[in-house]
Amino acid sequence: MKIDDYVLLIRLNEIGTIRGTAKDILISQPAITQRLKYIEAYFGQTIFIRTPKRLVLTPAGEMIINHAISIMEQEKAIKNELAASSEEVKGTLSIACSSLISQRFLPAILGEFNDAFPKVAIDLVTGISEDIKRNHKNYHACIIRGEKLKESTCVRLFDDPLYIFDTKPFPKNKMKERPLISFSSDDSLHELVDNWLYYHQDKIKPLKTITVDQIETCKQFMKQGLGMAVLPESVSDSMKEEYPHISLKLNGKQITRDTWVCYQEGVRELPQVDRFIHALTKKTFL
Repeated sequence: MKIDDYVLLIRLNEIGTIRGTAKDILISQPAITQRLKYIEAYFGQTIFIRTPKRLVLTPAGEMIINHAISIMEQEKAIKNELAASSEEVKGTLSIACSSLISQRFLPAILGEFNDAFPKVAIDLVTGISEDIKRNHKNYHACIIRGEKLKESTCVRLFDDPLYIFDTKPFPKNKMKERPLISFSSDDSLHELVDNWLYYHQDKIKPLKTITVDQIETCKQFMKQGLGMAVLPESVSDSMKEEYPHISLKLNGKQITRDTWVCYQEGVRELPQVDRFIHALTKKTFL
């Protein structure tokens, strides 16, 4: 058995389908099916039962998956110990990062980090903060938006003010009725927006909600005059100079989205993790 075989079993169990796993790890479905047959032959046990909806673990499969997880934890532990024992900054740096931060800020940060520490292998996962929080223990550092992680060391990187933009003005003494364009994000952002709209329902009334997948799509829809959009300052660029907008405030206080870097106690003993977190906390984002 190879380490990649254990990784494959874990991903099959997490994702639940061969098709989804093939898409996730960029391997063809026939190749995964063939590899799974080899692994089951190696153990002499059926690991998964194939149902129309998803793969279901057999009792033997549960034991094998637990063994795979244990193997991967041991592999990660020895790599961390070797990296910590070396004076040279190297080893693997695993990061989970909010999609917005990964698009707007992370490329430049990782570019500078890679130039300074070229022997560090970067393992990066991006997504919405809620998904990252559920699996935060799988990573050395998590960069998330909204509420910070509990039972973790969290450092605030910056506060991101929210604004509502439109191609049409926001009248002072007249109800504004327009569609609201929303992008996929974690629930905490939608709750902030919904709460603000509730307290301003005498001034702004969304006629309907248009939901898109990406924040960039949301921006472009707004620029084409399809409706209003709530956007953070970090992705607004020069939009405040070009489009009508108002800041989201409640009781005179600006509503913001906090951005955090969170990590488990002791992980900064790894030189590559310590250098990365140091680089993050020293950066000026806005």
